[in-house]
Parts: sequence; structure tokens; C-alpha cells
Amino acid sequence: MVNISVFLVMCILLIILPGPDTAIATKNTLTVSRKGGLQTIIGSCCGLLIHTCAAVIGLSAIIVKSAYIFAVLKYVGAVYLCYLGIKTLWTIRTQSPVVQDEASIEHKYSQQSCFKQGFLTNVTNPKVAVFFLTFLPQFVVGNSGTFFPFLIMGLIYTALTMLWFIFYVYLLDRISAFMKKPSTKAVIEGLTGAILIAFGIKLALEKAH
Repeated sequence: MVNISVFLVMCILLIILPGPDTAIATKNTLTVSRKGGLQTIIGSCCGLLIHTCAAVIGLSAIIVKSAYIFAVLKYVGAVYLCYLGIKTLWTIRTQSPVVQDEASIEHKYSQQSCFKQGFLTNVTNPKVAVFFLTFLPQFVVGNSGTFFPFLIMGLIYTALTMLWFIFYVYLLDRISAFMKKPSTKAVIEGLTGAILIAFGIKLALEKAH
């Protein structure tokens, strides 16, 4: 590995840049609980570990070079993001302020899918595979093997992602009194739903090369 300090700075900048993972973590932290947000980021990081393993054994190269595999993953990810966005917007429309007693039941049910949402959002995003394949090799010496450097860098990136999102979820939870006001919550959920749909459409239009 070379330029480890540059690698760490680039990782931090890329991680804090808002994307689908941030949108999902925000939605689940505000609509479910801090526990739901943490479950979401664990799911996202598990997805990153799969992408790391794929990069290490060369599957990422196959995904990027195969237009068919790339397209399948791309459209599955895009449809899933749009589904989550539409579901979020529909919840705002159908939510009744009178049914506050059912919140705990709804939250309990939602927590069971938070991990799955984070995991599927990340693992079905072929842009993550492209990122790993194009970003990581820049920090590997040309005449050295890629197995251990890719593995180490993938683990570092996953660990940094986990740390950032834990901080992010706890920050959201601390200011949840304001964030969970009905008017504020409706605006945030509306924006999150629209952003998820936008990410889904953007992913669907993404080209393999």
C-alpha cells in the first residue's frame, strides 16, 4: 500500500458525502429509533464487506465488465431505492396523528427490516463495486499482489464508515426532540423519500463504463 494518509483522507471525504446509505440511515433513525439507525448501518457495512470480498476475489471486475450483470444489479438496486422512497412518501400521506398508541408496534416491526434495508441498498448498488475496483488499485504498488492490500483497505473503509454513521445516528438521536416534531418529521421524511427515488432513478440511468 502507498499513500495511506491520502487514502484515509479520501475515504473520510467519500464517506461523509451523502448517498443512499445516508438517506436510509436518516429515515430509519427518525422514523424508528436510534436502534433502527444502528441496525441500518450494520446492514450497510455488511454490504461493504461483501463488496470488499468481491473486489479481493475479482468478482467486481466481472460485474463491471459484464454489461448484463451490471444492468441486473443496477435495476434491482434502483427499483429497491424507488420502492423505499415511495413507501416513505406513502407513510406520510397515510399517517394519522391520532394513532400514536400504535407507534411502538409499528417501530418494533420496522426495526426488523432496518438491517435488511441497509444491507440491500448497499449490496445491490453496482456503483460500490465500480468504486472499489477503480479507487482501491490507486493505492497499491503495481508489482505487488492485490489480495491483502484490497482486503485491508476494504476493512479500513468499512470501519471508517461504521464510525461515521454511528456518530451520525447518535447526533440525529440527540436532536430528535426537534427532528421528531410532526411538521419537521413530515418535511424530513418527504425530502428523504424524494431523495431515495432520485438516487434510484440516477442509479437506473448509470452506465457500466
